[in-house]
Amino acid sequence: MILVAGGSVLTSEGIIATDVAIDDGFIVAVGAIDPGTAEVIDARGCWVGPGLVDLHVHLREPGQEWKEDIASGSRAAASGGFTALVAMPNTLPAIDAGHRAGFVAEQGRKAGICHVAPAGAITLDRRGVELAHLDELWEAGVRLFTDDGDTVADAGMLRRAMEYLAGRDCVLAQHAEDPGLGAGGHMHEGAVSSRLGIRGLPALAEETIVARDLALVRLTGAAYHVQHASTTGTVALIRQAKAEGLPVTAEVTPHHLMLDHSEVESMDPDFKMYPPLRTTEDVAELRRALIDGTIDAVATDHAPHADHEQEVPFEEAPRGVIGLETALAATLTATGLDQTTLFQRMSTTPAAIARFADHGLPLVVGGPANIVVIDPSATWVPDRFVSRSQNSPFRGRKLTGSVVATVFEGTVTHGPAS
Repeated sequence: MILVAGGSVLTSEGIIATDVAIDDGFIVAVGAIDPGTAEVIDARGCWVGPGLVDLHVHLREPGQEWKEDIASGSRAAASGGFTALVAMPNTLPAIDAGHRAGFVAEQGRKAGICHVAPAGAITLDRRGVELAHLDELWEAGVRLFTDDGDTVADAGMLRRAMEYLAGRDCVLAQHAEDPGLGAGGHMHEGAVSSRLGIRGLPALAEETIVARDLALVRLTGAAYHVQHASTTGTVALIRQAKAEGLPVTAEVTPHHLMLDHSEVESMDPDFKMYPPLRTTEDVAELRRALIDGTIDAVATDHAPHADHEQEVPFEEAPRGVIGLETALAATLTATGLDQTTLFQRMSTTPAAIARFADHGLPLVVGGPANIVVIDPSATWVPDRFVSRSQNSPFRGRKLTGSVVATVFEGTVTHGPAS
C-alpha cells in the first residue's frame, strides 16, 4: 500500500486536508489513515489531486526517436506530474491510419509510465489534400484529430472532416497559422523582429485561421479546439465563440504564459517556437484568459530537438521547445493559480477534452490511482532534463512549484518511492 499523507487533497467534496491510501491501482481510503507498513509519501504543505493531463505532446516516435521516443517522453511526463498525454500525429510516417495509431498506443502501454493516447491526422500524411482514414483512426481509439505542425489550409477539406466527425464524441484541433501570411517567419512580427532584421510571423496569421474555422463550427456543429493560442485577437475570437455557445475549447502553452518576444534578442534557438513568443500585452491577455476560463487548458506542445540541431543560427534552427518537466512550475510562476483552478486547467478539463475516462477525476474511494503531489511554494532552477532533448526556454530560470510525486495506476512513477 502507498499512503499520501497530510496533503491538501482535491476530493469530490472540495479540498480537504487529509490522507489518501492507494492499493492495487485504486484509491482505497481517503481520511486519517494509520500508515502501518505502507510506503509513505509526505504531502504536508502540498497539493494532492488528479495527475496532470497534456493535450499536446510530440513524442517523435515513429521516425525521429533520436530526439525523443515514447518511453523517454513518458519518463519526462512522469517527472512533470503527468499521468496522461495526447501524442501528436506529425511523426514519420504520420499517424493517419488505424494501425499507426495502434502502434503509438501499444508503445505507450509497453512503457507503462503514463497513458499515451495517439492523436490522428485529419488529412493523409498531413498534406491537406485527402482526408486521412478517419474511420480507422476512430476504431483505433483516436478522439482528437489534428494536422498539428501544419494547418488544414483548405476550408473545404476541413469542412468535410468536420461534417464527417461532427456526430462522434471527438474533437478537431487546429494549428492555426495561415501559410501565406506566415511564410518565412521566424518570430513574432513586431518591433523586436524589425530591430533584429528577422522576418516576422504576424498575429493575423493565427487569427484569420481561427476566425475561419469558427465559421465552419457554426456551419457543422463539430467540436473544435484551438491549439497553442498566442494572441489577444485569438482570445477575443474564443470569447465570442463561447458566448455564442459554440462547442469550442482552447489551450495555451506555459512558454506563451511566461515569456515574450524580447527573449529572441538573445538569438538563442531555445526561444524559437510556433506560434512565436508574442508581445507583453498578449502574454497578459493569455494569463487573464486562462484564469477566467476563456482558455480551458494548459498544454505543453513539448517539441524535442537534439543538441546538434540547435547549434545553428536562429533562423536555421527548428521550431519548438520541450516543456513536460517545467509545465507545472512555469504555469504557477506565471499565473499564481489556486489549487482548484490549477487542477481544472491542467488535469480535469484537458482530460475531458481528450475523452480520458480515468484521468482528471477528484480523488475518491474506488477511483483510479492517477495522482500528482505538488509543492506549490518550492523554488528551483531547471538545468538538465529527463527528456532525451534539452531545448528548454526555462533552463537557468527560477521557477516556483515542483512535482513531489506522480502515481500512475497505483505505481509511483516519479518521487520518493519510485
